[in-house]
Amino acid sequence: MKVDNTQLYNHLVTNGVIGQDVLMPLFSQAEQSNTQLNTLLLQGELINEKGLIQIYSQMFGFPIVDLSKADILEKTLHIIPEQIAKKNNVVAFSRKGNDLNVAMTNPEDLQTVDFIKKKTDLNIVVHIATEADIKEVLHQYTKTLKAEFGDLLQEEESGKSLEQIAQDLPIIRIVDTLVKHAILQGASDIHIEPLEKSVIVRYRVDGMLRQAMSLPKHTLSGIVARIKVLGNLKLDEHRLPQDGRFKMETDEYKISFRVSILPVFDGEKVVMRLLDEGSAGLTLEKMGLYGNAMEVIHREINKPNGMILVTGPTGSGKTTTLYTVLDILNKPDVNISTVEDPVEYRMQNVNQTQVHAKIGMTFAAGLRSLLRQDPDMIMVGEIRDKETLEIAIHAAMTGHLVLSTLHTNSAAGAIPRMVDMGAEPFLIASTTNMVIGQRLVRKLCDECREAYRMTPKEVETLGASFNLDTIFEVMIGLGAAQKTQTWTDLQLYKAKGCSECGGLGYKGRRGIYEVLEVTESVEKLIVQKATTDDIEREARRCGMVTMVEDGFYKVLGGITTIDEVLRVTQE
Repeated sequence: MKVDNTQLYNHLVTNGVIGQDVLMPLFSQAEQSNTQLNTLLLQGELINEKGLIQIYSQMFGFPIVDLSKADILEKTLHIIPEQIAKKNNVVAFSRKGNDLNVAMTNPEDLQTVDFIKKKTDLNIVVHIATEADIKEVLHQYTKTLKAEFGDLLQEEESGKSLEQIAQDLPIIRIVDTLVKHAILQGASDIHIEPLEKSVIVRYRVDGMLRQAMSLPKHTLSGIVARIKVLGNLKLDEHRLPQDGRFKMETDEYKISFRVSILPVFDGEKVVMRLLDEGSAGLTLEKMGLYGNAMEVIHREINKPNGMILVTGPTGSGKTTTLYTVLDILNKPDVNISTVEDPVEYRMQNVNQTQVHAKIGMTFAAGLRSLLRQDPDMIMVGEIRDKETLEIAIHAAMTGHLVLSTLHTNSAAGAIPRMVDMGAEPFLIASTTNMVIGQRLVRKLCDECREAYRMTPKEVETLGASFNLDTIFEVMIGLGAAQKTQTWTDLQLYKAKGCSECGGLGYKGRRGIYEVLEVTESVEKLIVQKATTDDIEREARRCGMVTMVEDGFYKVLGGITTIDEVLRVTQE
């Protein structure tokens, strides 16, 4: 309890709970620690825990709750994240409207109360509970996943068809629980992977895979069958890959799941991509764009025709960037059409078409058909081949604004890539407006990030990977550093780890970008079939900030770490 020992001492003596002669030696031993005094009182059996919380209730006016008799809903329990609850001995046990009732062993811990209030945007009503009761409730965080699986974890199925297994209540609970926990952890993907004797479930959170749990091997057929039913897939097909999708919607979330099932040596592997349809739309600012890059993007997307390309590896957020730009352009007076594989997010007033390669509905075929639909703007999910590229260039030349993605390591690398695919350099130069290169870095946890300054040795080591002099000049230009400073003068941040971020030191992701505007000088280089390095050098001369430089800018701003920038930019 965060209460002065003297207050507790006076209360115990004044109310005749414990004699002064007995209490004084304990008071001296405890010094200024109230926690120590509590421990000594309990260990000496001078008072039990329930008697102690009754005293605190009398002293401070907090109501007492008996959690052993409380029926706590799972969704209520998870309002407070598990890490926060366990670190601070606090649990949410009921909610009425905007009031969240929480139980604590330390009701005077105002910092924790304020933190929960800020996180939940609810009115926190504090109650006192025994430590034993709170620990029992805390077990429910870890029990929830296994408890809902029922007897299936011990008993193998026998004599049931896949249709029957998929409808079994234990199997339904397993799949529902795995999905709910993925949503609570903010996962982007769920991997269900069969091994020789078990099934591993992993979640991808902030771009990194984490193992959630291991299940008995005999659960695999039921789990896969249930997911196939949800995704409207063939239950009896075990040799060919299958793709499907389904939705889960509650008052708290609206999630679309993209399902991919692939036969592997030990069974069928399932990967589900989670797409939050209920989340607020991103803006360029929230994505991490600023300054000249932002100005270039706004200038180029408002042109009536041409190509806008986004580059980067798989999982770098290219599609999210395209959707953000489309959201800006999506107005009643324009006709926007897309051809995607797959359609990840539904957008109002946008005509979205799904690629079906098996029946001949390729990117090229879809794009060709879209041009007969009188579009103003076209989004092509990805340019993979010469045919799609040629149609996209033709569309850009004939008065359409075309948005698409390419798999290249940098913005400048998109130009030689299109030349390699067979496009004429002069056509690329005349139709390409802008290329955005990007990566996603993990964002430092705001609650525990730790400031530090690099040592000369660390600067020397870092210099082996980056041209630090050039980067420092850019940092000065962006206002992140001063001419009088050196790298060892700058305050950087590193990951530490706390209950809020699960001990990882990171929470969420942010983009780092480079925006290459095709100026007249860049056009000339493209026509001359210049190299990637030559194009990038000219773009930088015209004001482009590279991804690495943007990454360092965000390191100096406390958004991410040098380790993260190294991880995503090293080829």
